[in-house]
Amino acid sequence: MSSMKSHPIFYLLILGSLISTPIHATTFTVKNNCQQTVWGAAIPGGGNAMSPGATWTLDVPSNTNAARIWGRTGCTSNGPNGLTCTTGDCGGVLNCVNSGATPTTLAEYTLTGSNNMDTFDISLVDGFNLPMSFKPASGCSNGPSCAANINDSCLSDLKVNQGCLSACEKFNTDEYCCRNQFVENCPPSTYSMFFKNQCPDAYSYAKDDATSTFTCPPGTNYVITFCP
Repeated sequence: MSSMKSHPIFYLLILGSLISTPIHATTFTVKNNCQQTVWGAAIPGGGNAMSPGATWTLDVPSNTNAARIWGRTGCTSNGPNGLTCTTGDCGGVLNCVNSGATPTTLAEYTLTGSNNMDTFDISLVDGFNLPMSFKPASGCSNGPSCAANINDSCLSDLKVNQGCLSACEKFNTDEYCCRNQFVENCPPSTYSMFFKNQCPDAYSYAKDDATSTFTCPPGTNYVITFCP
């Protein structure tokens, strides 16, 4: 029986198919249920103007770490990629490559991270500008929601135009920001409890991990809703 040798082009075809095979992506569907236009922002992902009822779909590689999605309010367009916003502004551009200016309600996530799970949360550590929910689309049942409009009840010393600052952002002290001598022992404050009472699922300050971090299996897709 004669031996068979693979033609070199065979290996080139296999290599080409491997290169062209896409890395699995997680789909994030961002919905705007607010009564006003919200300018979506994402790292990675850029930005998108979202009129009431609009959706924005993002496909994110499954090994993405320390990513975030948020909404910007009070925005004015000033050129093809120019956008200046009252809250969440990311350097005056529509397509964000830098984090948004505080205060912002943040949807944070890492895909296929610790223990081979997706981890995600809603954070008010940088303050609040929009109600938000962050839910699995299917296959996983848990996810945070911050449906209260904290702007309406914001404490007077934290209130800013169209938003509510966190104590860390407003006062920038080690105690409120859990820095230096407060890194290991940083209890909640009256200010952080104000946020926690409004939105129990959300991070109210930097050490609020126990009740605010959610997990789902890799491959889960997600829906983020402004004004759920």
